Amino acid sequence: MASFKPTKIQVYPKLGEKVTQDTLYWKNYKAPVQIKEFGAITNIDFSPVAPHNFAVTSFTRIHIYGPFSQEPVKSFTRFKDTAYCGRFRSDGQLLVAGCEDSVVRLFDVSGKVALRMFKGHTKAVHVTDFTSDRYQILTGSDDYTCRLWDIPNSTELNTYQEHTDYIRCGVTSKLNRDLFITGSYDHTLKLFDARVDKSVMTMDHGQPVESLLLYPSEGLLVSAGGRYVKVWDLLKGGQPLVSLRNHHKTVTCLCLSSNGQRLLSASLDRHVKVYNTTNYKAVHNFDYAASILSLALAPDDESIVVGMTNSILSIKHRKSPEESKDSSSQQRRRPSYRVFVKGKNVPKQDDYLVSKPVKQHLAKYDKQLKKFNVSMALDTALETWTRHRKPEITVAVIKELDRRGTLKNALAGRDEKGLSHLLNFLIGNLVDPRFAPVLTTATEMILDIYQSIIGQSPVVDRQLLRLQELLEKEIDYQQDLLEVLGMLDTMFASSLPRKEVPCCSISRPNGQVEGVASTSRPQLQAS
Repeated sequence: MASFKPTKIQVYPKLGEKVTQDTLYWKNYKAPVQIKEFGAITNIDFSPVAPHNFAVTSFTRIHIYGPFSQEPVKSFTRFKDTAYCGRFRSDGQLLVAGCEDSVVRLFDVSGKVALRMFKGHTKAVHVTDFTSDRYQILTGSDDYTCRLWDIPNSTELNTYQEHTDYIRCGVTSKLNRDLFITGSYDHTLKLFDARVDKSVMTMDHGQPVESLLLYPSEGLLVSAGGRYVKVWDLLKGGQPLVSLRNHHKTVTCLCLSSNGQRLLSASLDRHVKVYNTTNYKAVHNFDYAASILSLALAPDDESIVVGMTNSILSIKHRKSPEESKDSSSQQRRRPSYRVFVKGKNVPKQDDYLVSKPVKQHLAKYDKQLKKFNVSMALDTALETWTRHRKPEITVAVIKELDRRGTLKNALAGRDEKGLSHLLNFLIGNLVDPRFAPVLTTATEMILDIYQSIIGQSPVVDRQLLRLQELLEKEIDYQQDLLEVLGMLDTMFASSLPRKEVPCCSISRPNGQVEGVASTSRPQLQAS
């Protein structure tokens, strides 16, 4: 008795991931170095001065790490409660931070004790930054106010109380010491000028604003809040340019690459997205183990530092050119022959090899086909996971049933639920060019079998109407494509150079040369 042959599942070519310059650039990082902090990491800031140390704000501490150190080179622990937003000054010598106790502290990077303590806010201070002249500090608090402070005199210069909810982000202009922007949970962004007592521009983000970023030219502003990242044109009065929605959860922080051509956004959905700032399309994606609260890029993109809710600090360093070459050569190397034969008794030339019968493992649908249960075999192939993830298996079973001549029997006798599953599968895959030849036959059989019950089930009727609309659209597409193909054929034919075929001079029986017509005509004589 011949053994049962399993159903042959046709393998369709898969389109691989498109390798672009961005893919090569952003994948050229080493495995991440992970450091456990004392609490959720709310802010990371790189020093603008070499060697570009970075400050990590976590719980009641601010740790300063070197570019390649796994232990903090400096720690500031004189906080009575949770610290927020540790930021370096442009010369890298001072660091400012807010706190849950509403006090703003100014530190010398080479010291330990706070140089200045600014008191005036009544609630937690989540926003701190230096102005471009280095002598003033901007702060934003949960008391709905933002304030400017003078560093030499430790005095408050001005208070702005225009927001109606917590202020959780802010940025100062690097080109003008009087300009700064704040973002609040009242969904608004406000541009302030220190020479005026009120805001000069207001923009509505539509969601609680979590992060702000100014382009180096300071003509464009990027805001993040909710699932949206929005770009605003400040030179046109705060006109919205782009709204991006690539994350599934709240976007928490923004960052710009060193050349200003790539924008990075991190979110609670554990992803970091990289956008091209020319067309704002996502060009790369990083995955992390936990929700991301903070993100920073080192100068020249040498490191990507991410802080997460699980207190883990993840640092990825860029590979050197030598390491990149070594990794690519290791990927191409294949295991040697001795790896495959290690621990095995390899037969010699004169040995007689007795082969054991190999037990054949059949899939569920093949077991049903072996028992000639054609309807159950089709039901097995139409299971939810198979028809959604592996439609080629379902199509292969339908093709096998058609080859056996039992497809009509398998399709017949179905209840409303079974027929609905079958029609759903056809709606999703009928116009796929890989499956169309097989599924067209099955569709014709279904219409022949169940035409008498049309109108008895509203669910089946709706699916049949959807199938009809789908086929009509596909036919229209095919006709349009044929028209375009005809136009292209005409264009290609007219663009080809014409070749003249030379005429051969062959004498005819009447004495004329081929290709030369006689010019003499018989003359009529008048009678």
